[in-house]
Amino acid sequence: MPAIWAGVDAGKTHHHCTVIDSDGQRLLSRKTANDEAELIDLIAEVNALDTDVLWAVDLNSGGAALLITLLLDHGQELIYIPGRTVHHASGSYRGDGKTDAKDAFVIADQARMRRDLQPLAAFDEIAADLRIYTARRTDLGADRTRAINRMRDQLLGYFPALERAFDYSKSKAALVLLGGDQTPAALRRMGQARLESWLRARKVRNAARVARAAITAAQAQRTTVRGEKAAASMVAKLAGEVIALDAEIAETDAAIEGRFREHEHAGVITSLPGVGTLLGAEFIAATGGDMAAFASADRLAGVAGLAPVPKDSGRISGNLHRPRRYSRRLMRVFYMSALLSIRCCPASQAFYERKRAEGKRHAQAVIALARRRVNVLWAMLRDGRPYSAAPPVKLAAAA
Repeated sequence: MPAIWAGVDAGKTHHHCTVIDSDGQRLLSRKTANDEAELIDLIAEVNALDTDVLWAVDLNSGGAALLITLLLDHGQELIYIPGRTVHHASGSYRGDGKTDAKDAFVIADQARMRRDLQPLAAFDEIAADLRIYTARRTDLGADRTRAINRMRDQLLGYFPALERAFDYSKSKAALVLLGGDQTPAALRRMGQARLESWLRARKVRNAARVARAAITAAQAQRTTVRGEKAAASMVAKLAGEVIALDAEIAETDAAIEGRFREHEHAGVITSLPGVGTLLGAEFIAATGGDMAAFASADRLAGVAGLAPVPKDSGRISGNLHRPRRYSRRLMRVFYMSALLSIRCCPASQAFYERKRAEGKRHAQAVIALARRRVNVLWAMLRDGRPYSAAPPVKLAAAA
């Protein structure tokens, strides 16, 4: 058990650190700048009080990244307390005010009392890179969805026939079309033959089909809607944004795949049915690729939100719910891979169908399958062997 606890309320420009002893008495409380020299001085000052110290921080990235790196590089023991936990715990402490000093004290005191908090371990270089790449990939996907939705909304306002003529989330040809002529009158003036030639010059697949669909939509509308010119200009810009985002997504996917393949567990992880390069990279990014950070497969399932927790009261029992605090990224990895495995893995399909026969809803059956696959992936990484549909045969020890 540590002798002292150091709680850090992390910020962008400054952190506040409070150190308490086993009785909860403050030994140190001060503000420090988010600079390397200042943070090294803080670590030295805390260690001067006692070298047996447990640090706790309410951020695990962003503004706290430099502090976390320095603490781990100096061999300090560090745990993570989510901001949501700190917020709810603060209500049980005296005083209604909220200050950085109070939050730092709450963080330190919670670290002193609780035993269920996740330790922070240093990620290797590959895992750190994948964490950055996959986060960017998620942002790009969200930006692409927003751009397509805005583009379709603008197009629907003045040219509904063309809006419903294509699936703009899948058709690059339709995006190229919108980069040229976007109004009914302009398309009619161009005509199907010229439009087809224009599309072919831009290396559009199925140019004849795209041109025919666009001209058919243009022939169906002869009315000019007010604001058409401005809306068409906006549609063209948004179509260009989507094309640019597609190019950056492809570039990011290539970077993720190249970096992921360098990880020692890449082959083992992707051998599990339903897990491809992107999901495998997200798994490495969320866990660091080191299962030593998790005491067991049950612990990994708990962090992923796949281990239900009871919510009983009085005579009501057996009421299980998903925990409030869990890794959304890990949950997505296991849920999506389980969903995909139902299509390509007979064992997963049989398990899913059995759960459905037991009366489980679709989502419940997929979550149950995802929980089972946590154990499988854990065993695979523990033993360093790829997935096999047949269970491993235990060889008898040589006499």
